[in-house]
Amino acid sequence: MASFQDIIASEKPVLIDFSAEWCGPCKMMPPILQQVKNAMGDKVTVIKIDVDKNPSVANAYNVQSVPTLMVFKNSESKWRQSGVIQAGQLEQVLNQFI
Repeated sequence: MASFQDIIASEKPVLIDFSAEWCGPCKMMPPILQQVKNAMGDKVTVIKIDVDKNPSVANAYNVQSVPTLMVFKNSESKWRQSGVIQAGQLEQVLNQFI
């Protein structure tokens, strides 16, 4: 399996959803992320990371609240926002980095 560093080194935008099982708002994100993936196809990579199972990654990026969404491209953090975000907004954000 590719490491987190390998994944975010991609030339196409990588949307990371930092979430947790116990987080109510996080449960709203999967259908939104699926909608984004369906709309954007292979132009983006969408990944969900459980902060409880991957605390080192969450700590490395100072993720203190969930859901936190981040966009990486070429290993650089390009954008981040905490809270539930609608698919249309996410598509607009991702389109800036394609």
